[in-house]
Amino acid sequence: MLVARFYAPGDIRLEQAPEPTPGPGQLKIAVANCSTCGTDVKISKHGHHHIRPPRVIGHEIAGRIVEVGEGVDGWAEGDRVQVIAAIPCGKCVECSDGRFTVCSKQESMGYHYDGGFAEYMIIPEAVLAVDGVNRVPDNIDLAEASVAEPLACVLNGQEIAGVGEGDTVVVMGAGPIGCLHVRLARAKGAAKVYLVDLNRGRLDMSAAIVEPDASICGEETDAVAEVLRLTGERGADVVITAAASGKAQEDALRMVSRSGRISFFGGLPKDAPIIQLDANVVHYKEISIFGANGSSPAHNKRALELISSGAVPVADLITERMPLSDVHKAIETVASGTAVKVTIQP
Repeated sequence: MLVARFYAPGDIRLEQAPEPTPGPGQLKIAVANCSTCGTDVKISKHGHHHIRPPRVIGHEIAGRIVEVGEGVDGWAEGDRVQVIAAIPCGKCVECSDGRFTVCSKQESMGYHYDGGFAEYMIIPEAVLAVDGVNRVPDNIDLAEASVAEPLACVLNGQEIAGVGEGDTVVVMGAGPIGCLHVRLARAKGAAKVYLVDLNRGRLDMSAAIVEPDASICGEETDAVAEVLRLTGERGADVVITAAASGKAQEDALRMVSRSGRISFFGGLPKDAPIIQLDANVVHYKEISIFGANGSSPAHNKRALELISSGAVPVADLITERMPLSDVHKAIETVASGTAVKVTIQP
């Protein structure tokens, strides 16, 4: 079978590999879709400290079961499934408290286990142990199902930040994650959603699909001033920084309302993780700033339900479909920002 293996930064190789065989407690799937994201770009350029190469990468996974390992109940050949990316241990203090997204022993598909840039893959016992395999509803295709993983992360972030009825929400970053944030905020009853990006082309492409109440190009105007103007100088109830940008995080504090909430959704580059933050603004305006890290198995299940119900459509966000042989092109396309969502179809 064909796989895409990471060996080192700048060195992802398309190789032939033997088809895997599931052991006890495992499932084997034929991968139908493994969608790509900015994390794949970062891995391709910089690697990751949790990846010990060579490793088949890819973590936004959906496919069909082709073999059921010994001792696995409830699944059968032909079942359509979506697979979690982040695997909590289920046993640590955080997991025992239900805080699976900050599990101290978390593992991940495509990092600790071979991922979905392959024609076939094994779903490890660790995933099944935390109920991390989800049946795909009949009314959505497997490309849509693969987008459940990033939507699950968005769902976690908005739950933490308390996005809800009547809120004015600013989403900073018009990539696929930003588009999902716009759609989920709408589904949660936000009154106004504004989308901000520095790149005019990416902003226009995404805004044409998700139709925010206003799209603001930060290269052409002062995004903070424009948000304040749109909100009658009050600021936004919630600002979500869906971009790996320290300036976006700093600007979020300047455009949020009194008692507002800020979600630092996008992580910063490891060589520039420090921002300037006026603590007095946080103090006197009673601003809440939240982190958001990945998703739990339950978030993945609910993300599939949101897609299936039509509350958060994703089919139109998938603007490129490529074969596994074009994995390098797919990652370059994600890096260029010329597509919203790119999915690999092995």
